[in-house]
Amino acid sequence: MFRRERSIPLRGSAAALCNNLSVLQLPGRNLTHFGVVHGPSAQLLSAAPEGVPLAQRQLQAKEGAGVSPPLITQVHWCVLPFRVLLVLTSHRGIQMYESDGSVMVYWHALDAGDASLVQAVFARGIASSGHFICVGMWSGRVLVFDIPAKGPNIVLSEELAGHQTPVTDIATEPAQGQDCVADMVTADDSGLLCVWQSGPEFKLLTRIPGFGVPCPSVQLWQGTIAAGYGNGQVRLYEASTGTLHVQIDAHARAICALDLAPELLSAAEDTFVHIWKLSRSPEGGYIEVEHCHGECVPDTQVCGARFCDPAGSSFAVTGYDLAEILRFSSM
Repeated sequence: MFRRERSIPLRGSAAALCNNLSVLQLPGRNLTHFGVVHGPSAQLLSAAPEGVPLAQRQLQAKEGAGVSPPLITQVHWCVLPFRVLLVLTSHRGIQMYESDGSVMVYWHALDAGDASLVQAVFARGIASSGHFICVGMWSGRVLVFDIPAKGPNIVLSEELAGHQTPVTDIATEPAQGQDCVADMVTADDSGLLCVWQSGPEFKLLTRIPGFGVPCPSVQLWQGTIAAGYGNGQVRLYEASTGTLHVQIDAHARAICALDLAPELLSAAEDTFVHIWKLSRSPEGGYIEVEHCHGECVPDTQVCGARFCDPAGSSFAVTGYDLAEILRFSSM
């Protein structure tokens, strides 16, 4: 069971965007960082375990070419083997900062040359794999950036072509050492999932077709893909083969966020956050799912939810028109 803890105040509401909450825990300093997007700015907050806000920083989207101020689509901390970078995506480009947001180390402007006049141009979907950071695009491409151990010499090393519609989310997990390991999955607005093997050259292993609804959020768990869809379903697939293991009618409305640590957290526009225990049966190796907890956030369009620690003993939730980050911890 979880109980409500002290909320963390925001300067403004979270924008109505899926995956609109990023969390970075710094165990050595007993601090948790939160990142939330609102319009052309991103709010970064640091909080002590009891929820006392200690510092706030506001980042603005780099203007780039264009008349109107650019809207930020996502903020996400990427934990690399040797450094942590904060990545911010917008309708103009991709910004990478040192983890506290103090110094911008890289800027990649979006090229709208291949977009039609009626097509929105944006980047969305951020994840790290090894020393690479991957960012999804409106065109369906995924940009792969090679990150040095320090300094700003970041290089666009590859562009992955697997999607025909805008990328929504990207998930990775550390490779387990097997050959041909599926350690990254990308999702798009059509519900298509592409499964990749990361490395010096990324390799497309399989495609899992959509079924007419978007897939706003994905996670990877021990070689299993957890995908949350616009119809409220969570589906679990074998990453290497695309085989469907489990289908959960988890929510009454579109799912807006999934997270893992080690339980699965799902949040949706139906005001509910659910926590599910995933396990493999010892006999046949089948995936088993058990519902552990459900939390209602009344009269709120939930748009982001994340565990706050690796053990999954606490989680945080953001909502549209809600000027605070709600926190819950296990009793």
